[in-house]
Amino acid sequence: MVPYLYALGAILCWASLPAAVGAGLDGLPTESLLFYSFTSAALYLYVQDVVRTRSVRLYLPGLTASLWGVAGIFGYHWVYYMAMDNAPLAEAAILATTWSFWIVVFSSVLVFKKLKGSIFATALMGMVGAGLVISSNAALSFDTAYMKGYLQALLCGLIWSSFSVALPRLNTRENPMTAFTVYAAVISAAFFLVTGPHPFPGGRALASAVYLGLVPLGLSFFLWNRAVATGNLSVIGFLSYLTPPLAVFLVAFIHGQRVSGQVLLGMGVIIAASVLGKAALGKDSGKA
Repeated sequence: MVPYLYALGAILCWASLPAAVGAGLDGLPTESLLFYSFTSAALYLYVQDVVRTRSVRLYLPGLTASLWGVAGIFGYHWVYYMAMDNAPLAEAAILATTWSFWIVVFSSVLVFKKLKGSIFATALMGMVGAGLVISSNAALSFDTAYMKGYLQALLCGLIWSSFSVALPRLNTRENPMTAFTVYAAVISAAFFLVTGPHPFPGGRALASAVYLGLVPLGLSFFLWNRAVATGNLSVIGFLSYLTPPLAVFLVAFIHGQRVSGQVLLGMGVIIAASVLGKAALGKDSGKA
């Protein structure tokens, strides 16, 4: 039960971003966004480690794990921001959400040595529910003019799902997420300097980028590592479908907006997919 509470904590961190920052990140160049958010995330995780371990030593994992970390942490977010720049927001967000689907599929294949039809169907059902939520206030078109952005968003799903499934198998002695985030901060700083000079962001944009670094990045990385280290990844994948509806509900609660019927329908589909998926996992585990 505890790993799934960690997963829900990470999911709430991600879902909090729209309600917390609104349009605060609009107009902030990708290089600046990466620099300010990853620098904040790295400092947060390092200070947290110092407090927890009472040591100023930064644990650095081996080369293979480090490369996975750079791909998963920096690579995912860099490609994600590029996708958001190159495709309409709703369409790109739906395609990027496929990481939840792939986590369920990849982890199930690893456990059962083949793709179970029942698990595939419920994972697809969860993705449909997430799509209903994300598209609730948008007219989807998937115009081929934005194909580059669509492909980048799909790549996001593959990057984060592969990283998440590999994370508990990296054989690191300690939590590697701080080191991975430090690597991302260093790479982001290099990009920031090479592509500069960049104007200093306004107060709202800077506060939004720092919040992104502290919560949807820093705190969520810590919680996500705790979740995938000991939890069932397929169950965690189903839980992650809750990110879009929780984001909508938080915006509605904090800003007094109405929740549409389509969002409620999507939430119902996600919950149904999670329940059916958990049942399928339990049934298949019993046969394995």
